[in-house]
Amino acid sequence: MTNPLLQDWKTPFQIAPFDQIKDEDFAPAMEEALAQHRAEIDAIAGSDEPASFANTVEALEAAGKALDKVLGAFFTVAGADSNPAREELQRQFSPKLAAHFSEISGNKALFARVAQVWEDKSTLDLTDEEERVLMLTHLGFVRAGAALTGSDEERMKEIKARLAVLGTEFTQNLLADERDWFMPLGEDDLDGLPEFVVSAARAAGDEKDVDGPVVTLSRSLIVPFLQFSNRRDLREKAFNAWTARGANGGKTDNREIAAEILALREERAKLLGYDSFAAYKLEPEMAKTPEAVRDLLMAVWEPARTQANADAEILTRMMQEDGVNGPLAPWDWRYYSEKRRVAEHDLDEAALKPYFQLDRMIDASFACATRLFGLAFRPLDVPLYHPDCRAWEVTRNGEHVAVFIGDYFARGSKRSGAWCSAMRSQAKFPKKQAPVVINVCNFAKGDPALLSYDDARTLFHEFGHALHQMLSNVTYESISGTSVARDFVELPSQLYEHWLEVPQVLSEFATHADTGAPMPQEMLDKVLAAATYDMGFQTVEYVASALVDLAFHDGPAPKDPMAKQREVLEALGMPAAITMRHATPHFAHVFAGDGYSSGYYSYMWSEVMDADAFEAFEEAGGPFDPERAAALEEHILSTGGSRDAAELYTAFRGRLPGVEALLKGRGLATA
Repeated sequence: MTNPLLQDWKTPFQIAPFDQIKDEDFAPAMEEALAQHRAEIDAIAGSDEPASFANTVEALEAAGKALDKVLGAFFTVAGADSNPAREELQRQFSPKLAAHFSEISGNKALFARVAQVWEDKSTLDLTDEEERVLMLTHLGFVRAGAALTGSDEERMKEIKARLAVLGTEFTQNLLADERDWFMPLGEDDLDGLPEFVVSAARAAGDEKDVDGPVVTLSRSLIVPFLQFSNRRDLREKAFNAWTARGANGGKTDNREIAAEILALREERAKLLGYDSFAAYKLEPEMAKTPEAVRDLLMAVWEPARTQANADAEILTRMMQEDGVNGPLAPWDWRYYSEKRRVAEHDLDEAALKPYFQLDRMIDASFACATRLFGLAFRPLDVPLYHPDCRAWEVTRNGEHVAVFIGDYFARGSKRSGAWCSAMRSQAKFPKKQAPVVINVCNFAKGDPALLSYDDARTLFHEFGHALHQMLSNVTYESISGTSVARDFVELPSQLYEHWLEVPQVLSEFATHADTGAPMPQEMLDKVLAAATYDMGFQTVEYVASALVDLAFHDGPAPKDPMAKQREVLEALGMPAAITMRHATPHFAHVFAGDGYSSGYYSYMWSEVMDADAFEAFEEAGGPFDPERAAALEEHILSTGGSRDAAELYTAFRGRLPGVEALLKGRGLATA
């Protein structure tokens, strides 16, 4: 039978035919696609014609399309609907792909042609976008080690291959720990839990084939359990399991893997002539240097820590009034913070949650995109990789823009967290292609599915990434959509979160699951007034993670990452009742791949911009000001990586921002 992954897809909008693809199709398709790409690269490198932009840089852009199709389909299911066969394939593919791309970046003849075009650029009459693609292509080869020779070149290949294997192992170990642990709850263990948590726990029990409710390590279930459960002993057990992911000993333990990854990254950077991996990684980002990152994080750390310590004193008194002696523990914070929120803001999440139905929040995210950018969304009936998935055609003025897929519910086969990916990115070369974009989340199932306010923010956040992909309007795929500096990529996503807080959006879409009534004005006012509640805690757990990430990579690689983690937190004066948002053994952002290594700070770097960017709307005609929306699309959402990130932001805002808007937005500004 013909392999569906290697055929022209006759499906609507040429999306992957998941109903025809079998797991056994992936390996032979991968081998064939790798061979095709290798032949294309050899043809470019071995050309007898003088190197030109068209026959070298554009030819590289056009190469590898079969491989893109195979990888787009495979990594979609490997991350969102894994199984033992797919996990084994991932272990096989990781070193093969690393070797393949190392072979390309180490191809001396190919690099010589790219270098020749780079040297000739002033005589080529290139457009700004073409010159940008040339610069990034040349820089990519240099940073990948194309100029290395001899033993250094061979060692670089070995390092890349080993890092690919280790990243896959780290991810699969984490998934195994998250999938395998659960805590059954008897009827007596449900004390204090609102119905939406009990319902989610029963659904999780059904998924685990357990007769009764369970708590799993899915954030959308364990966080509300920690908020509401009156059973301190069970909160402690659940919290310890959650924070022990990747550090339970045995074959799924990630601590030695993390140490080896850090050592290899340092060696890689040294081979390329950098003082540290952080110096190497940050060079092409907006921040440029580890010092700039540390300055930003410390400017936020002190006011956040001061606020968190003040909050801890209040929560400790509340705990002691309950007859619990001793210090406030990490498994106590969310419980007493929720009680305090109810007392101070008269805002009960159990009463609030029915107003945040998943379907209504999807509608809200779409409606904001319609008002801002003129997009329309039409449900599609197409085969997808899991029954939970939904798809929409995105159009503007009747013309096709993109396909958007939403995969919203937590399940054991899906890795934790939330993400946006493009199975196909926008491009005009070598032929016009519209994007196919996926948002993956881990919300608790229910009938109807209800979100926390934080869940709703996550939905808007990921849809902001999706808009960055869908509204992209560039020629070359390598700079399309979210292919931008790591500390710029979170700007569109974090900026889009602000529209969830727009009163008219909440009043229209925050409707009660049972009655359909809109959220009462009094409750709406309380939601908005409490927007910065507990921000000391949230900022401390995030910034601590970002500073540990930076410390791991800015200097000699620690032989014992856990000892280094303790050292950094002690030096910061980390509040005892708060833990890192992502401790080292489950810090997938940093260790599952290079993506956010030395780059976890980028959420906050982008937040400096998103707070300032939303102020631009407020200073103009309001959150749906058409001129600001047009400027946002023109200078940021449509441009991908076609220009320098600082230049793009300045074109939108007229200047670069300071940290003041961020501190104000988080309620941490000091007088």
